[in-house]
Amino acid sequence: MAAKKKTTEAAGMAATKSTPSTQKYVKIREITNDTVILKDGTLCAVILVASVNFFLKSEDEQQATILGYQNFLNTIDFPLQIVVQSRIFDITKYLTRLEKIEKEQTNDLLKMQMAEYRKYVSELVQIGQIMDKKFFIAVPYNPMADVRKGFIQQAKTIFSASGDVVLSRERFFQRKHFLDLRVETVMSGLRSLGLNSAKLDTQSLIELFYSIYNFETAPQEKMVETNKLQIEEY
Repeated sequence: MAAKKKTTEAAGMAATKSTPSTQKYVKIREITNDTVILKDGTLCAVILVASVNFFLKSEDEQQATILGYQNFLNTIDFPLQIVVQSRIFDITKYLTRLEKIEKEQTNDLLKMQMAEYRKYVSELVQIGQIMDKKFFIAVPYNPMADVRKGFIQQAKTIFSASGDVVLSRERFFQRKHFLDLRVETVMSGLRSLGLNSAKLDTQSLIELFYSIYNFETAPQEKMVETNKLQIEEY
């Protein structure tokens, strides 16, 4: 009986070791100093870009926007990725605010009207499935990405036990400096198009990737407040 139990435990441990972790398929190594660090040593910044209603513009304005966008792309001599994220509009905070206002009402008629309005807004979003679109530009930087490394360079590259590239503090900030220059180039080009933009900080990046990797559960299971997270900075 004891031998059978040991055999079962050994099989369970073997299955656990052979089962790959989810982190194996996630390219992100860590997020720090407003920067995403990938496992291959690439640094990446994410810019949130405000949208404009192109079809409300006149024909001349549309043409000017198209030409401006072409000029913007021609000024970029490094890779970047434009991402459009569509999500069902989350009005949880708005409904919570309405509920608070409703409870503070001393007039019974206004209180009843506020309750009906809150119910109407909630049902409208559920029936209509109003979508919220956000526009991001991911800007990467890795000086070794386009350089073919020789044997000596490969030998000098420091890897962790899991195969991730480990960046020293000095090398991290060297690469981050050039990444910031790229970010400023992109944001300057966006300003020339009349588009407002903002670089996501560490907390915003964590929230973004939490919602991406927990697409189905994120609306119900909110992430802990990021100011309570233990975030290590270089």
